[in-house]
Amino acid sequence: MASSDHLLTANQVNANLSYLRMKRLIDIFGSIIGLIFLLPIFFVVAILIKIEDPKGPVFFKQVRIGKDETEFQMYKFRSMVSDAEERLKELLELNEVSGAMFKMKNDPRITKIGKFIRRTSIDELPQLWNVLKGDMSLVGPRPPLKREVEQYTEYDSQRLFVTPGCTGLWQVSGRSNLGFDEMVDLDIRYIKIRSIKYDFIIIYKTIRVLLGSKDAY
Repeated sequence: MASSDHLLTANQVNANLSYLRMKRLIDIFGSIIGLIFLLPIFFVVAILIKIEDPKGPVFFKQVRIGKDETEFQMYKFRSMVSDAEERLKELLELNEVSGAMFKMKNDPRITKIGKFIRRTSIDELPQLWNVLKGDMSLVGPRPPLKREVEQYTEYDSQRLFVTPGCTGLWQVSGRSNLGFDEMVDLDIRYIKIRSIKYDFIIIYKTIRVLLGSKDAY
């Protein structure tokens, strides 16, 4: 972990305005194209979710923390039972990753269709709407929960200097097999060297592992 003498500042991170403008244009174009072409998948997944659990909603929305600690509603396809958040307290002691994050490989709250859409990352596709709105980017750090941010150190908080992403260096470097500290280190490494070329490399790697990823749960 870096010392406080080497911490980034928000001004340093966001100094390259030409990169940020181009990144936003790519986000808008990419999210629109993605939403249009993936619409048939949206319909099929929605039907399957409703067949398994007719009373529950198709989409799951949750408050996440974005750039500069701004709160926003992040959207996903619902992959868990309707009362998943209420049941989380019973499972916290079974957390399988370290730090300010909860992950459990055989989480009993996940539905049958939920296991499939999580394994293929299809559950993440509605986040393209967040990208179009500007809450998220195609590439960036995973948007954390408020309870996670409350446990952040000053070092961890550097993740919040940039717009969170649908995919990032963490997701293509091991994802759920990595601990919280490793995730933060990867995110900060990305923030330091990010560029349009690097973003496209991460998007390409994401597409390669999108179907059949063994690291998603």
